[in-house]
Amino acid sequence: MSRFLFVVPPLVGHVNPTVSVAAELTARGHRVAWAGLPRFVEELAGPDAEVYPCEVPGLLERPPKLRGAGALQFLWQEFFVPLAEAMAPGVRRAAEEFGPDVLVADQQTLAGALVAERLGIPWVTSSTTSAEFSDALDGMPKIGEWITGLVQDLRRRIGDPRLAHDPRFSPDLVLAFTTPELAGDCPATPQVRFVGPAIGRRPAGDFPWEWLDERRATVVVSLGTANTDVGARFLTECAAAVRERGHRIQAVIADPGGVLDAESDTAVLVQPRIPQLPLLERASAVVSHAGHNTVAESLWHGVPLVVAPIRDDQPLIAAQVTAAGAGVRVRFARSGRRQIGAALDAVLDEPQHGDAARRIRDSFRAAGGAAAAAAHLEKFAVEPPHRDQ
Repeated sequence: MSRFLFVVPPLVGHVNPTVSVAAELTARGHRVAWAGLPRFVEELAGPDAEVYPCEVPGLLERPPKLRGAGALQFLWQEFFVPLAEAMAPGVRRAAEEFGPDVLVADQQTLAGALVAERLGIPWVTSSTTSAEFSDALDGMPKIGEWITGLVQDLRRRIGDPRLAHDPRFSPDLVLAFTTPELAGDCPATPQVRFVGPAIGRRPAGDFPWEWLDERRATVVVSLGTANTDVGARFLTECAAAVRERGHRIQAVIADPGGVLDAESDTAVLVQPRIPQLPLLERASAVVSHAGHNTVAESLWHGVPLVVAPIRDDQPLIAAQVTAAGAGVRVRFARSGRRQIGAALDAVLDEPQHGDAARRIRDSFRAAGGAAAAAAHLEKFAVEPPHRDQ
């Protein structure tokens, strides 16, 4: 039996894949613990999860219109670095008390990698977004240099200052929860293992399944949980586009922030929370902000997308979706019902989008998901790297 410590941020899309991997490891007889925000981890991994508490910064509030390089700088300076500094003491306590054979660090939770290298613990990267395998900074060399400087300053405080590699990528093993069919051509990095999404079952909850009309195509609309402050206009236009096509399509719209000033009717059902995985089993299309979690779950079910990226890694993931042919991109800030409706018509009526989505689905399922990730971790635990620090 081996011990695995998962270090995770308070971000649903980053924790969900690791929950499935942790469950697989537990089923194989290993012991799993977590370092993170207890109430958040327990909500996703279950109340019996062994969680070592970490402090996290307060809710990130950023200007809604911040985009591009400014948004990336804000994210690093106001979230990634403060998150690492806040979590580092808790991660260290967890590592010292739990005594893991392997520490599994979320790619954007730098405290995991830096504490592991300082304590000399073998560590693995959990890469839950395929955007990290893109060339996002190629056109922004100054931003890249600035990020490198931030990371090195952080390493001097909580990591091993003798090292210089990027802590977002373990030099020994990176578990990528995607496949090249979506991520595209990736650099030749022998430590990367493409395992595809780790999709676990989640309860369907209380949902009016009788509302769905099987004679019409079902569209799922979701902007995730972190974009409710900017989503009112876009969701309103989505609802209008669907109503104009209500004779042949219906939409279930997730509105966790209650920003959509519209009532449900026979064409549109508005819900504060939706059972996304069960709905995707019935869906014909998805309208999304191109968050990796929603994109991966949609394509796991072979469902094409209309992507409207807002910020962060979403434009990169949207570009991967369209490059693979599995969806159509619209402009979040400017698209109205006409543009959204045309994009829906395309993904529903033009067969190449569904064909591409099913091709990616097949690659995802062949990659092995949670079982493949667990097998890589098992092997790593008994054959850790032996190299000079």
